[in-house]
Amino acid sequence: MQKLWPTRDIKILNNDQPNNPLHGLTLEAILTSLYEHYGWEGLAQRISINCFKNDPSVRSSLKFLRKTPWARSQVEDLYIATNKTTSPWDAAADRFQASQTSKNSEEEL
Repeated sequence: MQKLWPTRDIKILNNDQPNNPLHGLTLEAILTSLYEHYGWEGLAQRISINCFKNDPSVRSSLKFLRKTPWARSQVEDLYIATNKTTSPWDAAADRFQASQTSKNSEEEL
């Protein structure tokens, strides 16, 4: 899978709406990020639209998504679900559970 450009180059235009996860992101940046994460086949499996199935490209997909609000909404929802940030408390809970599991394994030996 060819990367169009590194994900870290996604531009955030401004910070007026900090609670909106899509604010400041262009549709092109969202689509490119999803393409880099899932590829065209993965996108077609998750969102059943022809621009992801038949001869897909960023340009043709952008053209379709800009004209089709329901499809754009599905792409934006997938982006939010894919890039959901987790709470630091979740990471701490995961580490705690892992340490408890390793302690239980050591005790069994």
